[in-house]
Formats: sequence, C-alpha cells, structure tokens
Amino acid sequence: MFVPNSNRMLLNSEPVNEDFGLLLLRVASGGGMFWLHGWPKLAHFGERMDSFADPLGIGSAPSLVLIVFAEAICSALVVLGLWTRAALIPLLIAMGVAVFVVDAGAPLKERELALFYLLSFSALLFTGSGRFSIDRIKFQ
Repeated sequence: MFVPNSNRMLLNSEPVNEDFGLLLLRVASGGGMFWLHGWPKLAHFGERMDSFADPLGIGSAPSLVLIVFAEAICSALVVLGLWTRAALIPLLIAMGVAVFVVDAGAPLKERELALFYLLSFSALLFTGSGRFSIDRIKFQ
C-alpha cells in the first residue's frame, strides 16, 4: 500500500513478501521431492533397476532413469531456482503419471501427496521462481 507524501511501501504489501513465499514453496516442494523421493531412488538405483514400476510400458530401467532425473535432478534445480520452469516440466509429468496412471483407481487419500506436489509444481510453473533464485541473477 502506498503511503501519501512518501516513497515508502508498507511491509505487508511489498513484492518481497511474494518472493519469500515463492522461495518457501520452491524449497518445501522441491526439497521434499528431492530428499524424500529422488535421493532414495538415486542411492538405491542398482537395486531397483530391474523391479521398478513401468506404468508407461518402456521398461523398468528407463522408467527409473526418467523418475530419478525428475525427482533428483529437476527437484534440485527447482530448489536452487535454476532453469525453474524447464525443470518443472519433468516433475509435472512424473506427478501426473503418479496421480492419473499409477494410482488412478486409488482413493484420494492415497493420491494426496502426489496431488500436493502436482499442484505445488503447477503454481511454480505459473509464477516462476521469484526474486531469490539463480534464474534472477543478472550476469553482465
């Protein structure tokens, strides 16, 4: 909100609040995806390669490679705010497959986490990474 006769903005309406919110959303959703899903799959890649789910019919190993790329690499990029919108696309595809293919017949309660990630990543796709990201660094 603009204060008359002043060039100051009130704290609760400064755009920086939105940027902190986007930072929190990036770190919570991207960090949660990386730490709870991507890292365990990457750490146990060899053990899971032959038995990983194959919902798209491309084979267990290629399915695992694609999901590790999305959940480990792309989620780390989202946390950093580096190539954020491009990094969100594999994550959105992965969560879309989880919600609408893998768990298609499951009750909402079982799809809740995947839906949370899908909606969080969708919001970031529309808003972008915010001010506190590598994407916003200007290299001259």
